[in-house]
Amino acid sequence: MSSSNSLMDNLFQRSLEDLIKGFRLQFLGESAYISRALEEIRREIRVTDLSTKSTALHKLTYLAALHGVDMSWAAFHAVEVVSSPRFQHKRIGYQAITQSFNEQTSVMLLITNQVRKDLNSVNEFEVSLALECLSRIGTHDLARDLTPEVFTLLGSSKPFVRKKAIGVVLRVFDKYHDAVKVCFKRLVENLESSDPQILSAIVGVFCELATKDPSSCLPLAPEFYKILVDSRNNWVLIKVLKIFAKLASIEPRLGKKVAEPICEHMRRSVAKSLVFECIRTVVSSLSDQEAAVKLAVAKTREFLVEDDPNLKYLGLHALSIVAPKHLWAVLENKEVVVKALSDEDPNVKLEALHLLMAMVNEDNVADISRILMNYALKSDPFFCNEIIYSVLSACSRNAYEIVVDFDWYLSLLGEMARIPHCQRGEEIEHQLIDIGMRVRDARPQLVRVSWALLSDPALLGNLFLHPILSAAAWVSGEYVEFSKNPYETVEALLQPRTDLLPPSIKAIYIQSVFKVLVFCLGSYFSAEGPASSSLAQESSSMNAFTYESILNLVNVIELGLGTLSGTHDVEVQERAKNVLGFIGMIKQDVAEKVNLKDNEAEACRVTAFMEDVFSDDLGPISATAQEKVCVPDGLELKENLQDLEEICGEFLKPVELDSVSYTDKISFSVSKLRIRDQQEASSSSSSSSSHPHEGAAAASLLEHRKRHGMYYLTSLKDDPDSNCTPSDYPLANELANEISVDLFKPKRKPSKPRPVVVKLDEGDEPRITPKAKTNPEAVNDDESLSRAIQTALLVKNKGKEIEKEERITNSGQQEEESSRIENHTSLETKKKKKKTKKNGERSSKHKSRQQSEVAAASEQVIIPDFLL
Repeated sequence: MSSSNSLMDNLFQRSLEDLIKGFRLQFLGESAYISRALEEIRREIRVTDLSTKSTALHKLTYLAALHGVDMSWAAFHAVEVVSSPRFQHKRIGYQAITQSFNEQTSVMLLITNQVRKDLNSVNEFEVSLALECLSRIGTHDLARDLTPEVFTLLGSSKPFVRKKAIGVVLRVFDKYHDAVKVCFKRLVENLESSDPQILSAIVGVFCELATKDPSSCLPLAPEFYKILVDSRNNWVLIKVLKIFAKLASIEPRLGKKVAEPICEHMRRSVAKSLVFECIRTVVSSLSDQEAAVKLAVAKTREFLVEDDPNLKYLGLHALSIVAPKHLWAVLENKEVVVKALSDEDPNVKLEALHLLMAMVNEDNVADISRILMNYALKSDPFFCNEIIYSVLSACSRNAYEIVVDFDWYLSLLGEMARIPHCQRGEEIEHQLIDIGMRVRDARPQLVRVSWALLSDPALLGNLFLHPILSAAAWVSGEYVEFSKNPYETVEALLQPRTDLLPPSIKAIYIQSVFKVLVFCLGSYFSAEGPASSSLAQESSSMNAFTYESILNLVNVIELGLGTLSGTHDVEVQERAKNVLGFIGMIKQDVAEKVNLKDNEAEACRVTAFMEDVFSDDLGPISATAQEKVCVPDGLELKENLQDLEEICGEFLKPVELDSVSYTDKISFSVSKLRIRDQQEASSSSSSSSSHPHEGAAAASLLEHRKRHGMYYLTSLKDDPDSNCTPSDYPLANELANEISVDLFKPKRKPSKPRPVVVKLDEGDEPRITPKAKTNPEAVNDDESLSRAIQTALLVKNKGKEIEKEERITNSGQQEEESSRIENHTSLETKKKKKKTKKNGERSSKHKSRQQSEVAAASEQVIIPDFLL
């Protein structure tokens, strides 16, 4: 009955082809059709007939591969299908296993015996299926249990099976390192195979091993050298070149040995792939071989003039590799590199851009920047911004070491802002402010460039340029003393189109207007007064402030900020009202009298006070500045603060907004919770009586300070002898006016001396992206695999030496025995016994010495001198 049911199920079962046709003809929707197909598969896969089960598993594998259906529930059914004697069923089962099994699969151990059985099969295709499965899902247990079978297959007489076994060795070695001791010798023997398929597979395996640890494959360099000289298979030669590129980096003498064969391949071969691999090997690992490098550069030029963009890109990539050590190679091909900037292929353009930036120095930075800006104007947005970023990065490297003329560079930054596709506003903003703080001599030109940016209304509508306008506004206010016409600066800052700016930048505009106003009033009062500073006199004579100009300036500012004082943004509103309040304090005195000598006391006093507020010069701050601040005596930074929550729990609790008034919230703000000295607290206790919450909080915190004083900083009033003063903060040091020597062409004297650039001691280098964290487990696995390979190689070499010594010893013993037999035939039996005993002792000595050397090899790797 069951057999008849299985026959009927198999007869009316839909095949994979029917399932695919159903996808094209269904009208229910893909998800509904997949659900119905899964129900059908679940019903069919439970039957005992292997044909029905394998067909259902085949359909499930298809759905899992193309539609992401979970098939982990069918793991045991896949094991059942694999056990079928029919090859068609076995292939379906192995495909399902390789697609769905992992180390956490519960039935993984059930396939060990079946895989072993198939590895020992006489059918080479069944062996191939088992090897492919092992290479995909091999775990530590599978690799350990099946190592003997893999070892046997490495010596198979069938090339199809042997190349598959060689390929699976990588997975076995990676999961079970002790397999190296068993299989490595036979793996090395396959390097001498004449079959091209086997040689290709074995070279590929050693290429991967050399990538993980080149030193473990260094003793095999003679075998690889023989393949490099004798082989005519381009794919094998490419892999061997990759191996030598790794080995030459750890063994310098190897470069001289392999340079000539590699050059011969470059001259002889017409295969572009092989020629490029030779070029890459020479420029990356044999850069000290002058003849080979010259030939490689000549071959690279052939790639650069090709019409195929792929070959052109390879040529540019080869030049980028050789550029760090041999920049002359790039300079010889600079015309081709510049021409590649207009190529249609974006990858070719980017590679040419990187090469061009590698040639930049202080003598040609202006010319190269001019060329790149012309290309940026006619390029697409992506490449345009790549050009801008490359120029900004190169010029700002190491505190602008290649920039001699900062007036030119600031003009260049202004031109970048006007490029239509410019989206590097934040980088330009940073450099405008950074140059202003570092280079004092560049501030007049910086103010001129900033005014030109602020007065251009077209820039206000570009969101990407708003950071640049923010920097220009800050510069115009901070260094207003270098402005030729402060009135025009105010007009630019208050033009109507500034409404397009975000509130944060509007606040900077208003602050800059405030600084300009204070400067103008200070200069005007200083010129009117009996005594004035030299800077004020110079500024007054330069700007010629008069009563009418000051009054006009005040009116313009009042008119421009009137609308901003009613804005919804609190930052903009507060700054606008601050400026208007300041104007209200001094405007009456300015408006009533033309001559302010008698009635200027209040206006002069307020203006002088604000000038003092803005008088400190801002400078760059090192990233490590906080580390240089001295730790005050009595401050415990390493004490355990776990009890702080228990002590201050009532103040750390979140405030209920609906039950606390606005005044109480202010009293619990950070500014009100600052710890004052007891003298200040006692003097202010009367004033805080109107706020009971604030008084209770202050009293509780003062009590807390009594009990845990070591957690608090001591004030300067309490500790007048403290060594930590404002002067202890790190100061910027001046960079010496030195220009690095150009190695490739004579240095041209600049038209004017390079200005002093402030550079900090530490922490002033460009930011570098942190490297990805290395997985320590993967590193340990690679190290243990390398040790296993080195040990196996040492055993192999020592075994060869021992065999050679034994052959020499046995030949000498045979001659001695023949002579003694001729003279003493009667003592033949005794002598044989005696010699047998000696041979046993000698072999035991060899074995003990071999074991000791193997043990020593695990501690220290000895690389044989194979180059002699």
